[in-house]
Amino acid sequence: MHTSFADQLAGLDLAGFSIGPAPVSTSDFPVREAVVQTLEAVWSDLFAMVSGTALEADAEDLGWAFVNIFHRSAERKSTALDRATDEVRALIATADGSEVHTHDLETQVERAQCAESAMLALEEMREVAAALYLNEFGSSWKPVSSSRFNHSAMMTSALVEGRDFLRARAEAKRRAAVPEGTPVVFAGGRTRHATEDDALTFGNNVWATLDKVRDRVPDMVLIHGGDTKGVDRLASSWAERRGIPQVTFSLDMRLGARAGFKRNERMLSLEPRYVIAFPGNGVLERLVIEAKARRITVVDRRGPLGTNPKNSSVRTD
Repeated sequence: MHTSFADQLAGLDLAGFSIGPAPVSTSDFPVREAVVQTLEAVWSDLFAMVSGTALEADAEDLGWAFVNIFHRSAERKSTALDRATDEVRALIATADGSEVHTHDLETQVERAQCAESAMLALEEMREVAAALYLNEFGSSWKPVSSSRFNHSAMMTSALVEGRDFLRARAEAKRRAAVPEGTPVVFAGGRTRHATEDDALTFGNNVWATLDKVRDRVPDMVLIHGGDTKGVDRLASSWAERRGIPQVTFSLDMRLGARAGFKRNERMLSLEPRYVIAFPGNGVLERLVIEAKARRITVVDRRGPLGTNPKNSSVRTD
Protein backbone atom coordinates (compact mmCIF):
# COMPACT_ATOMS: atom_id res chain seq x y z
CA MET A 1 0.00 0.00 0.00
CA HIS A 2 2.76 2.40 0.89
CA THR A 3 4.61 1.85 -2.40
CA SER A 4 1.42 2.07 -4.47
CA PHE A 5 0.37 5.28 -2.76
CA ALA A 6 3.81 6.81 -3.32
CA ASP A 7 3.68 5.92 -7.01
CA GLN A 8 0.28 7.60 -7.40
CA LEU A 9 1.50 10.77 -5.72
CA ALA A 10 4.67 10.86 -7.81
CA GLY A 11 2.72 12.28 -10.75
CA LEU A 12 1.20 15.13 -8.75
CA ASP A 13 2.64 18.59 -8.15
CA LEU A 14 3.41 18.47 -4.44
CA ALA A 15 6.03 21.16 -3.95
CA GLY A 16 7.54 20.96 -0.47
CA PHE A 17 6.32 17.44 0.19
CA SER A 18 8.11 14.11 -0.15
CA ILE A 19 7.32 10.48 0.46
CA GLY A 20 10.02 8.85 2.55
CA PRO A 21 10.64 5.18 3.30
CA ALA A 22 8.35 3.48 5.75
CA PRO A 23 9.81 2.53 9.14
CA VAL A 24 11.54 -0.84 8.98
CA SER A 25 11.22 -3.87 11.23
CA THR A 26 13.37 -6.96 11.76
CA SER A 27 11.34 -8.77 9.09
CA ASP A 28 12.74 -6.38 6.48
CA PHE A 29 16.26 -7.83 6.88
CA PRO A 30 17.74 -11.24 6.05
CA VAL A 31 16.93 -13.89 8.63
CA ARG A 32 19.87 -15.31 10.60
CA GLU A 33 19.62 -18.76 8.99
CA ALA A 34 20.00 -17.22 5.53
CA VAL A 35 22.92 -15.07 6.69
CA VAL A 36 24.74 -18.07 8.18
CA GLN A 37 24.20 -20.30 5.15
CA THR A 38 25.22 -17.64 2.64
CA LEU A 39 28.35 -16.46 4.46
CA GLU A 40 29.47 -20.03 5.14
CA ALA A 41 29.13 -20.82 1.43
CA VAL A 42 31.04 -17.69 0.37
CA TRP A 43 33.74 -18.34 2.97
CA SER A 44 34.15 -21.95 1.87
CA ASP A 45 34.38 -21.03 -1.82
CA LEU A 46 36.84 -18.19 -1.12
CA PHE A 47 39.35 -20.39 0.68
CA ALA A 48 38.86 -23.31 -1.66
CA MET A 49 39.82 -20.92 -4.48
CA VAL A 50 43.13 -19.79 -2.89
CA SER A 51 44.05 -23.15 -1.36
CA GLY A 52 47.15 -24.59 -3.00
CA THR A 53 47.98 -21.31 -4.76
CA ALA A 54 50.51 -18.57 -4.03
CA LEU A 55 47.73 -16.64 -2.27
CA GLU A 56 47.32 -19.29 0.41
CA ALA A 57 49.89 -17.44 2.53
CA ASP A 58 47.56 -14.42 2.47
CA ALA A 59 44.49 -16.40 3.53
CA GLU A 60 44.29 -14.84 7.00
CA ASP A 61 44.50 -11.32 5.55
CA LEU A 62 41.70 -12.18 3.14
CA GLY A 63 39.60 -13.59 5.98
CA TRP A 64 40.17 -10.47 8.08
CA ALA A 65 39.12 -8.25 5.17
CA PHE A 66 36.01 -10.36 4.62
CA VAL A 67 34.83 -9.70 8.19
CA ASN A 68 35.85 -6.05 7.93
CA ILE A 69 33.42 -5.48 5.04
CA PHE A 70 30.49 -5.90 7.43
CA HIS A 71 32.22 -4.09 10.27
CA ARG A 72 32.82 -0.97 8.19
CA SER A 73 29.26 -1.02 6.87
CA ALA A 74 27.91 -1.25 10.42
CA GLU A 75 30.14 1.66 11.46
CA ARG A 76 28.75 3.82 8.66
CA LYS A 77 25.20 3.07 9.80
CA SER A 78 26.24 3.90 13.37
CA THR A 79 27.55 7.27 12.14
CA ALA A 80 24.25 7.90 10.33
CA LEU A 81 22.42 7.02 13.54
CA ASP A 82 24.52 9.51 15.51
CA ARG A 83 23.73 12.26 13.00
CA ALA A 84 20.02 11.47 13.10
CA THR A 85 20.13 11.44 16.91
CA ASP A 86 21.71 14.89 16.90
CA GLU A 87 18.90 16.11 14.66
CA VAL A 88 16.30 14.68 17.05
CA ARG A 89 18.03 16.42 19.94
CA ALA A 90 18.02 19.73 18.10
CA LEU A 91 14.35 19.43 17.16
CA ILE A 92 13.37 18.65 20.73
CA ALA A 93 15.31 21.68 21.97
CA THR A 94 13.43 23.96 19.55
CA ALA A 95 9.98 22.41 19.95
CA ASP A 96 7.21 24.95 19.29
CA GLY A 97 4.20 22.61 19.24
CA SER A 98 3.46 23.26 15.58
CA GLU A 99 2.26 20.54 13.24
CA VAL A 100 5.22 21.09 10.92
CA HIS A 101 7.71 20.73 13.76
CA THR A 102 5.99 17.60 15.06
CA HIS A 103 6.08 16.08 11.58
CA ASP A 104 9.79 16.89 11.22
CA LEU A 105 10.52 15.28 14.59
CA GLU A 106 8.58 12.12 13.73
CA THR A 107 10.37 11.89 10.37
CA GLN A 108 13.81 12.26 11.98
CA VAL A 109 13.02 9.64 14.62
CA GLU A 110 11.98 7.24 11.84
CA ARG A 111 15.26 7.85 10.04
CA ALA A 112 17.18 7.18 13.22
CA GLN A 113 15.27 3.94 13.81
CA CYS A 114 15.91 2.79 10.24
CA ALA A 115 19.64 3.49 10.62
CA GLU A 116 19.73 1.60 13.91
CA SER A 117 17.92 -1.43 12.50
CA ALA A 118 20.36 -1.58 9.58
CA MET A 119 23.31 -1.23 11.97
CA LEU A 120 22.08 -4.16 14.06
CA ALA A 121 21.57 -6.34 10.96
CA LEU A 122 25.08 -5.58 9.68
CA GLU A 123 26.60 -6.22 13.10
CA GLU A 124 24.92 -9.63 13.13
CA MET A 125 26.45 -10.39 9.71
CA ARG A 126 29.85 -9.30 11.03
CA GLU A 127 29.51 -11.60 14.05
CA VAL A 128 28.65 -14.57 11.82
CA ALA A 129 31.70 -13.81 9.66
CA ALA A 130 33.86 -13.31 12.78
CA ALA A 131 32.83 -16.77 14.01
CA LEU A 132 33.98 -18.23 10.68
CA TYR A 133 37.28 -16.38 11.09
CA LEU A 134 37.70 -17.76 14.61
CA ASN A 135 37.06 -21.33 13.45
CA GLU A 136 39.40 -20.98 10.47
CA PHE A 137 42.37 -19.30 12.14
CA GLY A 138 41.85 -19.92 15.85
CA SER A 139 41.98 -16.26 16.85
CA SER A 140 39.42 -13.60 17.61
CA TRP A 141 38.72 -11.05 14.87
CA LYS A 142 39.66 -7.53 15.90
CA PRO A 143 39.40 -4.27 13.90
CA VAL A 144 42.59 -2.26 13.40
CA SER A 145 41.70 1.06 15.00
CA SER A 146 38.17 0.87 16.37
CA SER A 147 36.04 -1.10 18.79
CA ARG A 148 33.93 -4.11 17.90
CA PHE A 149 30.67 -3.09 19.52
CA ASN A 150 27.70 -5.42 19.43
CA HIS A 151 24.45 -3.64 20.23
CA SER A 152 22.11 -6.55 19.53
CA ALA A 153 21.66 -7.43 23.21
CA MET A 154 21.34 -3.79 24.28
CA MET A 155 18.23 -1.71 24.82
CA THR A 156 17.47 -0.03 21.51
CA SER A 157 15.23 2.77 20.28
CA ALA A 158 12.97 0.65 18.12
CA LEU A 159 9.91 1.13 20.29
CA VAL A 160 10.36 4.60 21.77
CA GLU A 161 9.92 8.17 20.60
CA GLY A 162 11.41 11.61 21.19
CA ARG A 163 13.11 12.07 24.56
CA ASP A 164 12.72 8.37 25.39
CA PHE A 165 14.59 7.56 22.19
CA LEU A 166 17.51 9.79 23.22
CA ARG A 167 17.74 8.23 26.66
CA ALA A 168 17.63 4.73 25.20
CA ARG A 169 20.30 5.60 22.63
CA ALA A 170 22.64 7.07 25.26
CA GLU A 171 22.21 4.00 27.49
CA ALA A 172 22.76 1.58 24.60
CA LYS A 173 26.03 3.32 23.65
CA ARG A 174 27.27 3.36 27.26
CA ARG A 175 26.54 -0.32 27.80
CA ALA A 176 28.18 -1.30 24.50
CA ALA A 177 31.35 0.62 25.35
CA VAL A 178 31.47 -0.47 29.01
CA PRO A 179 30.06 -4.00 29.35
CA GLU A 180 28.45 -4.71 32.69
CA GLY A 181 30.28 -7.20 34.85
CA THR A 182 33.38 -7.71 37.02
CA PRO A 183 36.68 -6.65 35.39
CA VAL A 184 39.51 -9.19 35.26
CA VAL A 185 42.84 -7.95 33.87
CA PHE A 186 44.89 -10.34 31.72
CA ALA A 187 48.51 -9.50 30.89
CA GLY A 188 51.41 -11.21 29.17
CA GLY A 189 54.02 -10.63 26.50
CA ARG A 190 55.13 -12.24 23.27
CA THR A 191 56.75 -15.60 23.83
CA ARG A 192 58.64 -18.11 21.72
CA HIS A 193 58.59 -21.83 22.36
CA ALA A 194 61.16 -24.43 21.45
CA THR A 195 58.66 -26.96 20.16
CA GLU A 196 55.05 -27.14 19.04
CA ASP A 197 54.31 -29.27 22.10
CA ASP A 198 55.60 -26.48 24.35
CA ALA A 199 53.44 -23.94 22.52
CA LEU A 200 50.39 -26.20 22.89
CA THR A 201 51.08 -26.70 26.60
CA PHE A 202 51.41 -22.95 27.09
CA GLY A 203 48.15 -22.29 25.24
CA ASN A 204 46.34 -24.95 27.26
CA ASN A 205 47.62 -23.37 30.48
CA VAL A 206 46.28 -19.97 29.37
CA TRP A 207 42.80 -21.37 28.67
CA ALA A 208 42.75 -23.51 31.83
CA THR A 209 43.69 -20.51 33.97
CA LEU A 210 41.00 -18.35 32.41
CA ASP A 211 38.42 -21.11 32.89
CA LYS A 212 39.28 -21.31 36.61
CA VAL A 213 38.95 -17.56 37.03
CA ARG A 214 35.64 -17.53 35.20
CA ASP A 215 34.35 -20.22 37.58
CA ARG A 216 35.01 -17.75 40.40
CA VAL A 217 33.78 -14.69 38.49
CA PRO A 218 30.84 -15.79 36.28
CA ASP A 219 30.12 -12.21 35.15
CA MET A 220 33.72 -11.42 34.28
CA VAL A 221 34.72 -8.84 31.68
CA LEU A 222 38.17 -9.60 30.26
CA ILE A 223 40.50 -6.59 30.18
CA HIS A 224 43.67 -6.92 28.09
CA GLY A 225 46.05 -5.11 25.77
CA GLY A 226 44.69 -6.43 22.48
CA ASP A 227 48.08 -7.53 21.11
CA THR A 228 47.31 -9.71 18.08
CA LYS A 229 50.77 -11.37 18.14
CA GLY A 230 51.21 -12.11 21.83
CA VAL A 231 49.48 -14.04 24.59
CA ASP A 232 46.62 -11.50 24.46
CA ARG A 233 45.57 -13.23 21.25
CA LEU A 234 45.08 -16.52 23.10
CA ALA A 235 43.06 -14.79 25.81
CA SER A 236 40.94 -12.98 23.23
CA SER A 237 40.18 -16.24 21.43
CA TRP A 238 39.22 -17.86 24.72
CA ALA A 239 36.86 -14.98 25.52
CA GLU A 240 35.16 -15.21 22.15
CA ARG A 241 34.70 -18.98 22.45
CA ARG A 242 33.23 -18.55 25.92
CA GLY A 243 31.07 -15.53 25.08
CA ILE A 244 32.95 -13.29 27.53
CA PRO A 245 32.88 -9.52 26.82
CA GLN A 246 36.27 -7.91 26.27
CA VAL A 247 37.74 -4.43 26.69
CA THR A 248 41.13 -3.81 25.09
CA PHE A 249 43.59 -1.08 26.07
CA SER A 250 45.98 -0.53 23.18
CA LEU A 251 49.26 1.29 23.71
CA ASP A 252 49.18 5.03 23.11
CA MET A 253 52.43 5.29 21.13
CA ARG A 254 52.44 9.09 21.53
CA LEU A 255 53.52 8.51 25.14
CA GLY A 256 56.73 6.78 24.10
CA ALA A 257 58.37 4.77 26.89
CA ARG A 258 55.53 5.69 29.27
CA ALA A 259 52.86 4.04 27.11
CA GLY A 260 52.94 0.66 28.86
CA PHE A 261 52.86 2.14 32.35
CA LYS A 262 49.97 4.43 31.41
CA ARG A 263 48.06 1.41 30.12
CA ASN A 264 48.67 -0.34 33.45
CA GLU A 265 47.23 2.65 35.25
CA ARG A 266 44.13 2.73 33.06
CA MET A 267 43.45 -1.00 33.46
CA LEU A 268 43.92 -0.95 37.24
CA SER A 269 41.64 2.10 37.49
CA LEU A 270 38.78 -0.31 36.66
CA GLU A 271 39.35 -1.95 40.08
CA PRO A 272 39.58 -5.52 38.72
CA ARG A 273 38.80 -8.55 40.85
CA TYR A 274 41.90 -10.37 39.59
CA VAL A 275 45.06 -9.67 37.60
CA ILE A 276 46.19 -12.70 35.60
CA ALA A 277 49.91 -12.46 34.80
CA PHE A 278 51.75 -14.57 32.24
CA PRO A 279 55.44 -14.08 31.27
CA GLY A 280 56.24 -10.58 30.01
CA ASN A 281 58.58 -7.63 30.31
CA GLY A 282 59.32 -5.04 32.99
CA VAL A 283 56.06 -3.21 32.35
CA LEU A 284 54.15 -6.36 33.27
CA GLU A 285 56.29 -6.80 36.39
CA ARG A 286 55.28 -3.28 37.41
CA LEU A 287 51.63 -4.14 36.83
CA VAL A 288 51.93 -7.04 39.28
CA ILE A 289 53.62 -4.85 41.89
CA GLU A 290 50.96 -2.15 41.60
CA ALA A 291 48.16 -4.72 41.74
CA LYS A 292 49.59 -6.12 45.00
CA ALA A 293 49.84 -2.62 46.41
CA ARG A 294 46.13 -2.14 45.71
CA ARG A 295 45.31 -5.50 47.32
CA ILE A 296 44.16 -6.99 44.02
CA THR A 297 44.56 -10.77 43.86
CA VAL A 298 47.22 -11.77 41.31
CA VAL A 299 46.95 -15.11 39.53
CA ASP A 300 50.65 -15.62 38.80
CA ARG A 301 51.47 -17.77 35.79
CA ARG A 302 54.91 -16.36 34.96
CA GLY A 303 56.67 -19.69 35.41
CA PRO A 304 57.83 -22.02 32.62
CA LEU A 305 55.15 -22.57 29.96
CA GLY A 306 52.63 -20.47 31.86
CA THR A 307 52.79 -22.26 35.21
CA ASN A 308 52.79 -20.89 38.75
CA PRO A 309 56.41 -20.10 39.68
CA LYS A 310 57.45 -21.97 42.83
CA ASN A 311 59.50 -19.09 44.21
CA SER A 312 56.83 -16.43 43.59
CA SER A 313 56.16 -14.05 46.43
CA VAL A 314 53.08 -12.74 44.66
CA ARG A 315 49.76 -13.72 46.14
CA THR A 316 48.27 -16.46 44.01
CA ASP A 317 44.92 -18.13 43.63
